[in-house]
Amino acid sequence: MDVNSFMEGLSIAIEPVNIVWIIIGGFLGTIVGMLPGLGPATAVAVLIPMTFGMDPVSAIILMAAIYYGAMYGGSRSSILLNTPGDGSAIAATFDGYPMARKGMAGQALAISAVASFIGGLIAVIGFIFLAEPLAAFALEFGPAEYFLLMLLTLSAIVSLSIGKMVKGFLAMTIGLALSTVGIDTQTGIYRFTFGSSHLSEGIDFLIVIIGVYAIGEVLYNLLSIDEQRKEKKKVGKVWFSKEQWRRSKWPILRSGPLGFIIGVLPGAGGSIASMISYTTERQLSKRSSQFGKGAVEGLAAPESANNSASVGAMIPLLTMGIPGSGTTAVMLGALIMLGLRPGPLLFEQQPETAWALINSMFIGNIALVIINILLVGALVKVLDTPPKVLYPVIVVLAFIGTYTLSYATFDFYFLLLFGVIGLFMKVLDFPIAPLVLALIVGSDMEQNFRMALTSSNGSFGIFFSSGVSIALIVLTLLSLLYPLVVHWMKRKAQNKHEDQMYKSS
Repeated sequence: MDVNSFMEGLSIAIEPVNIVWIIIGGFLGTIVGMLPGLGPATAVAVLIPMTFGMDPVSAIILMAAIYYGAMYGGSRSSILLNTPGDGSAIAATFDGYPMARKGMAGQALAISAVASFIGGLIAVIGFIFLAEPLAAFALEFGPAEYFLLMLLTLSAIVSLSIGKMVKGFLAMTIGLALSTVGIDTQTGIYRFTFGSSHLSEGIDFLIVIIGVYAIGEVLYNLLSIDEQRKEKKKVGKVWFSKEQWRRSKWPILRSGPLGFIIGVLPGAGGSIASMISYTTERQLSKRSSQFGKGAVEGLAAPESANNSASVGAMIPLLTMGIPGSGTTAVMLGALIMLGLRPGPLLFEQQPETAWALINSMFIGNIALVIINILLVGALVKVLDTPPKVLYPVIVVLAFIGTYTLSYATFDFYFLLLFGVIGLFMKVLDFPIAPLVLALIVGSDMEQNFRMALTSSNGSFGIFFSSGVSIALIVLTLLSLLYPLVVHWMKRKAQNKHEDQMYKSS
């Protein structure tokens, strides 16, 4: 690290005008991230016109603040309404929403903000010292390694469905099947489009997320709306307890580096980082049975991971000129338009720009945790909104979010269809996350699998040809076997206890 360039970058980042842009970008990103379908990529794309005429350094600082601000905001609606802002916020629904239903919405929002803050700081520190080595590590990932990474992600999320593993596999299979709809990028063949041009680009996973979570949740709650009228929801305190912090601190500190490393891998993103961190913490926790029912560590871990992943995704963008996520792909186009060329020469030719951005992330995370904590008191009031008002608002936001994806009213049919599917999955107790995650990674997973086999002339040996591949295979097997082993050990201990009780009687 060049200390002179670092200090020069710091002096640029703390200029009043750049601090103002950091706060504006973080706030706008948080608000947009809360809206279903309008994730960080959309937020950056929509707000690019704000950068016209701006100094290039201020422009990149603003776009980065919008990016990680949206990562903060995406979990707000996950916790309060069980409606993720985008794919990386899905894991926040697992325990964040149950916490809100138990009257702990304030604590959930606060621990989410603090976990995102710590995860972001860990990632920025990692960025400073590990940018070049991690960029080189990311280049070690070929099609085989990316396929195995996505396979690990799917196995991890299915392994969470303890007690309903078959339903988890079925949901995952449906998601993988949906991911095959559209034009095959390798052959140009139309698959399962039924002659409809609207299906040629496939089914947008954000429509599925909004449908099964937002519309599905509304339909499910309408079945019991009479009981909800009688029940006064509590919002609880707006800060977490010492016990909640004690349970959350180590998951946060473990998930930050994990999310950062996964974020560095081009195409991996916050969805994979949050899912893997959640699964890891559930397997490490002594309270694994509480996960999915409002375990605070089950919320803190993925929140730390997805925010650190957003910072990690900036590494391949700045060091190699390779977008690490959909949002950084939008940023790459904007930066080129502004006259900046991300890549290996950026740190040599314009080091002050790179270090100004990195230093702005420190300031941005501090500003965002303050903004999000100040918003807690206002946000928890959402739970006081009568269902007859709240549910129509959710539906309207869902339709607006869906329409802004491609400005096609045809997508409304898919929205309603997946809303009904989400309702039936809730009624029949099918896990939704495996379906959504399989749809998110399915297309990339298939393409990487086929590219790996093509490059090896059809030999499956390529999936065992590197240390990274073998490590990923071992982790995949462990993620599937670990819950089964734990379940077997519990059953064995229970049977032993029953035998002892029988003998003593």
